[in-house]
Amino acid sequence: MNTNLELRICGLQKTTLLDYPGHVACTIFVGGCNFRCPFCHNSELLGSDVPPEYSEAEILSFLKKRRGILEGVCVTGGEPTLQPEALEAFLGQVRALGLLIKLDTNGSRPDVIRRLADNGLVDMIAMDIKAAPEHYAEVCGAPGLNLAPIRESVEWLKAGRIPYEFRTTAVNGLHTAADFEGIGPWIAGCPHYYIQNYVESDLVLEPHGFSGFTKEELLSFAALVSPYAGEVSLRGIDY
Repeated sequence: MNTNLELRICGLQKTTLLDYPGHVACTIFVGGCNFRCPFCHNSELLGSDVPPEYSEAEILSFLKKRRGILEGVCVTGGEPTLQPEALEAFLGQVRALGLLIKLDTNGSRPDVIRRLADNGLVDMIAMDIKAAPEHYAEVCGAPGLNLAPIRESVEWLKAGRIPYEFRTTAVNGLHTAADFEGIGPWIAGCPHYYIQNYVESDLVLEPHGFSGFTKEELLSFAALVSPYAGEVSLRGIDY
């Protein structure tokens, strides 16, 4: 493994109570993604040439100073698994600080996910389920997408080798009830599934034509998935 490579770190949220459930954490944003989801809120991270905002040394220095406050680190993107060697080396340094590690991923690199888990470098994984299988490529903005790696990641996580959750951002203009009818059987047996309501933002890749759903609509989607998952919850909605 080439440990001279540095992870391309393009953002830092110094404290979060939401990104790593049950833990006080920080969130590190990694540049680069192989999908072009039109509803992406982190569109500024999508290019392969997005310059880093932080060096690894700066982030590790921050983590050392906050060890008494932070319990964990959430690594998100972009898609972190597109930089496998740099990611593994960086997470090894985070692990040496005694911090928990959560990885957010689109599941397109199951080999990387497995290796990180096998090497004890990740404690939890949150995987996006973009849509029902037959609708996946369109929602990802990736015509001709090979769904096999996504399916492999889903099945590997469902085997229960590591704590995980599945989640879907529900976008009015892209998703319908049929998506959630298709998602339910696909993720059957998962312990936690979250439906996140789309929120309009100037940072969205394609900001026009999309909106969020009403709470009632989201609850109806949740009801379609509930028979298949241990717990189905909504995010981005006030109860």
